[in-house]
Amino acid sequence: MENTRVRKTKDFVAGNCPVGYTMNIIGGKWKPSIIHMIRTDRNRYSLLLKNIPDISKQTLTNQLRELETDGIVERIIYAEIPPRVEYKITPYGSTLLPIIDSMSAWAMKHMPEVFGECAEH
Repeated sequence: MENTRVRKTKDFVAGNCPVGYTMNIIGGKWKPSIIHMIRTDRNRYSLLLKNIPDISKQTLTNQLRELETDGIVERIIYAEIPPRVEYKITPYGSTLLPIIDSMSAWAMKHMPEVFGECAEH
């Protein structure tokens, strides 16, 4: 079944720039963190909210929908009572993980100690 949702952000890539294209997929304040959390088994909505305390419920929902629409994450619904929903990185989404790893490595080298420790596991 084809995903026909329309992203809230525009699919504009100035000058057909590859960096612009990538930023259109993972750019913004929350998407890299969401991808990182899902890949480290914090893959349920409540766990994401808990591990990203400054994100609102609506923003998390919108970001997850965009990541799903772009084929980066897959939403899995378990037929249980109460229903359980988990997210996982798709094979296509896993091609972004080296970028997330590079961002993390860069931050570990340059991030001031003042910010404390990131939940890196």
